[in-house]
Amino acid sequence: MAELNVLGFRAGDSVLHRLDVRFKLMFFVLISLSILKADVFSLFLLTITLTAAFIHIGLPIKSVLKDLRYIFFLLLFVFVARSLSVPGSPVIEIKTITVTREGLYQGAVVCWRLLIVILTGVAFVLTTRPSEIKAAVQWLLKPFPGIPEKKIAFMMSLTARFVPIIFDQAKETLAAQRARGIESRKSPVYRLKMLGIPLMRRTFERADRISLAMTARCYSENRTDPRLSSGLRDWIALTGVVCLCLIIIF
Repeated sequence: MAELNVLGFRAGDSVLHRLDVRFKLMFFVLISLSILKADVFSLFLLTITLTAAFIHIGLPIKSVLKDLRYIFFLLLFVFVARSLSVPGSPVIEIKTITVTREGLYQGAVVCWRLLIVILTGVAFVLTTRPSEIKAAVQWLLKPFPGIPEKKIAFMMSLTARFVPIIFDQAKETLAAQRARGIESRKSPVYRLKMLGIPLMRRTFERADRISLAMTARCYSENRTDPRLSSGLRDWIALTGVVCLCLIIIF
């Protein structure tokens, strides 16, 4: 059986585990919005805070970065795009390709911001059960008329449960490829095809089995949700996060 990855809930008794899921959603939104104004000092402060949070959860930051290693290809693409598109003082000039000092700086800052947003989302998923996410989304959407809050919350809950399964299947497929020596093939297109096609087939088959099992059990979005309750701990945490966001912005 594949090992757990950082995109699935992990039981624990940390402060983040005990916080109300509605407050954790609010923390994620506040940090994601305030980070748009973050400079290098603020990003450094947020990085230290997130590192301490992961250590408190009991998951080493090295393990998190290892499981998210494929995200770095996206960040590398963003960094290269910003380095080549931002005008300024040239650092490298090769024919029509110019890399500027301002582009390198902005590319590094943008990638740093994206990485912090991703790690904040990972911390949220690690410490929150999918059933709690469903209950919180349903509670937040309930005041808005015309929005099927139960269906939307139900779909988000299924997504939170199914994404870790896809990553587990990707690991199993990669392990099977290594056992068959496919990694020795020089063509990256061939290796990508041999990974993508089996992974998609297994994912759709797994989705069909889950759908049939849910239908057989008369599963629907009308279920008893966990009770949401907040306390002094949540308001203290909210005060701390708001103060951190104000430091980042101003």
